[in-house]
Amino acid sequence: MSFSQDVKNEILRHRISKPCCSVAAAYAVACFGKYFDDRGIVLQTENEGVAAFAQKLYRRCGIRGDVLRKERPTGPVFEFSVKDVVEVERLLELFGHTGKEPTLRIRPENFKCQHCVQSFIAAAFLCCGTMTDPEKSYNLEFLSTRHYLSQQLEAMLAEHDFNPHRALRKGANTVYIKSADHIEDLLTFMGAGNAAMRIMDQRMYNDMRNKTNRLSNCETANLGKSVQAAVQVQLAIEKLQAAGAMSTLPENLRLTAKLRMQYPDLPLAKLAQKFDPPVSKAGLSHRLKRIQEAARRLDETAESEKPTRAESTKET
Repeated sequence: MSFSQDVKNEILRHRISKPCCSVAAAYAVACFGKYFDDRGIVLQTENEGVAAFAQKLYRRCGIRGDVLRKERPTGPVFEFSVKDVVEVERLLELFGHTGKEPTLRIRPENFKCQHCVQSFIAAAFLCCGTMTDPEKSYNLEFLSTRHYLSQQLEAMLAEHDFNPHRALRKGANTVYIKSADHIEDLLTFMGAGNAAMRIMDQRMYNDMRNKTNRLSNCETANLGKSVQAAVQVQLAIEKLQAAGAMSTLPENLRLTAKLRMQYPDLPLAKLAQKFDPPVSKAGLSHRLKRIQEAARRLDETAESEKPTRAESTKET
């Protein structure tokens, strides 16, 4: 089962206690179903629980609706509908619509208490909402073919500080939220507190994993730098040895070169402990830099002693 279905099932378990909130939730079913006009309403969903929930809501409001199961190649679809003429008249009167509006708009009069909007938005998510698995990304959406309804839903969500955005995608008006903080708040608002906790847990896991990866990458980069520095020192020592120039170095640098070649893989901190008495890491680093400088001076001397092209031609 998808995370989105888990969210919807948790919302379905949330009990609506006040009659006005039941009307508000039933109104959302009408607004965000397949259609709502003077023919009645139709809601199609892949979740059987959502269709049963809609039927129960309308029964509480004194309106009879039917649920049908329709088989599709991709799986069954459950259709809740109110089509009986008498029942359609009742629901139009209940919601204050004529059924002949050129554009369907949400009527604020259908919200009687502070919890009505909460019930309306939760039912809207049941009808047209979807939620991405938080292991992949954070994204909650409401999809509708009705432009003005989506616009009004966006305003309702913004009024409660959920930071929604709206876009047109493949002919569908999409109201979406991508901020994990705001998604957690909205899920809690809709009655899906457990789903909100799962997102919190996933965020903590992701943050810890990202922190671990950053530390690992940092350690790998530092290790690479240390290895590169060690190789450069060893090359400098080999160059001095090949030129017979080790004897020109002070005794402490000769000992440093000897220990570095004896323990080529030791990090500076541990190599510093091999001295008797031990030296500091900073002091050892300074000695190694002096050895590299000696090797560079050797290269510079050798370069300056090469005859120029003019001198070579003259001698010939």
